[in-house]
Amino acid sequence: AMEAEYNWWMEGADELTADQPAKLHCVRMPDGSVLNRYYDRGDYPRAESYREDVETIREAVANGRDSATVARHIRSGAESGWDYSSRWFADGQNMWTIETTDIVPPDLNSLLLEAEFNIEYAYRQLGNEEQAAIYGERYRIRENAINEFLYNEESGYFEDFRWSDATHTGRYSLASLFPLAVLAADDEKAKTVIDNLKRDFLAPGGLPATLAETGQQWDAPNGWPNLQFMAVWGVWNYGDYEDLALDITRRWMTNNERVYENVNKMVEKYNVYDLSLEAGGGEYPVQDGFGWSNGVYLAFKAGLGNYLGPSNPVIEELID
Repeated sequence: AMEAEYNWWMEGADELTADQPAKLHCVRMPDGSVLNRYYDRGDYPRAESYREDVETIREAVANGRDSATVARHIRSGAESGWDYSSRWFADGQNMWTIETTDIVPPDLNSLLLEAEFNIEYAYRQLGNEEQAAIYGERYRIRENAINEFLYNEESGYFEDFRWSDATHTGRYSLASLFPLAVLAADDEKAKTVIDNLKRDFLAPGGLPATLAETGQQWDAPNGWPNLQFMAVWGVWNYGDYEDLALDITRRWMTNNERVYENVNKMVEKYNVYDLSLEAGGGEYPVQDGFGWSNGVYLAFKAGLGNYLGPSNPVIEELID
């Protein structure tokens, strides 16, 4: 099952060349390594948001863009789960400039790095050293590529990388913490990212998804439970920052409790800047309930030491 999921993301990797650097979800980086992007095969409006997509595509065409290409960028942004965010916009503000498939993101590649790690570990448990070695090599190649191409020395963040012109997008987001959550960052990079997180992102109610306020739901002032968890996990992994990890959890849990006291329900996302306001933005109203809101709150309530635990001895053994 793990390999089936992994192979779906890696389809087309063996067809990449210098002349064809991208195919489906795979992108050939300048050094020949392969990283991944979000990519939807469809080049037409989404059924669930048909009117919104048509309006966006019309605006893009009026500004000289190809309608099918823009539709694919929109659908790929939905595939990412960050639907939508300034991360995917060329100008950082307007939906019609969306360029999702041109971007190699740190969050997706961190999750695929973890998949390679897990499959390698599973094969070792089965005694299949040959297959384990294959995935171990893929893990090392991806880890090196994440650090080489997705980390920006100037900003001190892991950033989205525009493969079409080999530049970072300059959009700072909590995706930068995913490499820390999967232990892909060395101590120096991790310290810089965490210090920047504390300076730029720490807000009264938790952490915003990005630093941009665009009216999109995966931008400030909205905070999302899954991103709080991954950020806290990343901070927790690097031993000198337990106090910051606990501070983020307390701010987030207090925000959850405040909303619950007011409306008697958990919701999908929260305003982390102004605790007197609800979250908003995007294509639909704030949704009630949500498993990730409940699950992250309960995990934080259980205590980070109990939930995330000390350094995993299995991970330490494989890294050694």
